[in-house]
Amino acid sequence: MTDEQPAGTGPQAAPRDPRAATAQEPGVPMAGRAFRRDRRHKKLGGVCAGLGQHCDMDPVIFRIGLALLSVTSGLGLVFYGFAWLFVPFDDEEENEARRLLSGRVDGQALTAVLFALVGCGVFLSLLNNGGALTFAAVLALLLAGAGYWSQQRGTTDPDPVAAQAVADAPPEAKAPPVAGAPSWWRDPIVKDGTHDGISGYFWGPAGVTVEYQPDPPHGRPRQRAPEEPSPRPKPRGPRWIGGFIFLGALLAGGLGTGLTWEEQSLGTSLQTGLALALGVFGIGIALSAFLGRTGVGSIVMAVITAGLLAGAAALPKDISTTWVETEWKPTAASEVEPRYELGSGLGTLDLTRAGPAKGETLSTGAEVGAGQLKVIVPKDSTVRLDVEVGVGDIRLPDDPKRDVDIAPGKEKSVMLNPVGGGKDGGTLELHVEMGIGQVEVTRATS
Repeated sequence: MTDEQPAGTGPQAAPRDPRAATAQEPGVPMAGRAFRRDRRHKKLGGVCAGLGQHCDMDPVIFRIGLALLSVTSGLGLVFYGFAWLFVPFDDEEENEARRLLSGRVDGQALTAVLFALVGCGVFLSLLNNGGALTFAAVLALLLAGAGYWSQQRGTTDPDPVAAQAVADAPPEAKAPPVAGAPSWWRDPIVKDGTHDGISGYFWGPAGVTVEYQPDPPHGRPRQRAPEEPSPRPKPRGPRWIGGFIFLGALLAGGLGTGLTWEEQSLGTSLQTGLALALGVFGIGIALSAFLGRTGVGSIVMAVITAGLLAGAAALPKDISTTWVETEWKPTAASEVEPRYELGSGLGTLDLTRAGPAKGETLSTGAEVGAGQLKVIVPKDSTVRLDVEVGVGDIRLPDDPKRDVDIAPGKEKSVMLNPVGGGKDGGTLELHVEMGIGQVEVTRATS
């Protein structure tokens, strides 16, 4: 028998850590593995640290990039929140979303949900801002491209001899399972994460305790160890605070909308109230990790509030909060204004006595946020009409009175000749814009 032994085969060889294949030293790229969060260098959730380790880059680059994406479009918060939920740590196999679905609600999962909700709200409120979204898209592509280039830069082709040696190596011997080791579906629904052997699911199997005892000497009966009483679960704190969160969001939304109702447009006022309500929902969900529990209803209400916020952001900016009935009736062509505006209500533009003279051209227009606009043009004028309606109907002099066709994005450009073929009048150029409602153009009877 020789004195030399291969390394790792002698009796003094240290047992191999089953997580040694997954954990790596800092600074070594994780090119051969999937993206994981880094627990050792994390600042908040370990997402940027994991990206830096995975792509072999400084995590500060990703932190600055995601911060800019969060401010400009909200996409940084969306990405960080979902990555926090669905990407586990490098030394675990269970992510925060699985813990949340199994009933083990903690501050990590709730903060990730809060990030995702706030990011969605910010993104939906900036849908009409093309410049911010373009900048966010370019920045996201630059970050993704830099990470991919840095990851591919450090990769090398695998050695075929080493790969074949690893494939031909016998499987590594594993230690027997530890008695009573809990698995994630048996963990209790307890905030502090302690294990009491009771299944966390209603449909899960009952807890079973397995004890390994050595065989007794020959001729002696095996004595059974006395059973210890199972510890009682710790009492929980206040359970439901969803009702208080809903009332707080309702109060914040009503207060924000009421304070801006008179000074701002309808869309801006609604956005202010809904943004405050969404913030209350997010703060309440985060505080529920320490003060109590919230049900699925709070998350559903937060999602509905985010959808309403997106709808409010899509409203035309010129829709006012007050309904007004007004009439513009100039008596001469010189009194016609270049543009007439109305926020919300019923407007009538009567140009019967303000037609241009023969050989002259008169240009005017009208803009209404929401409601109805009726335009009466002179009977002896040639009218060049351009009408744009966001959502609604356009009715011209030759259309049937009961023909109402409501549709989004309607546009018409027509030429209306004088009644009876007369040529005593000039040319009237009329441009009409309507956000939501109906535009009706008629001819004067006299």
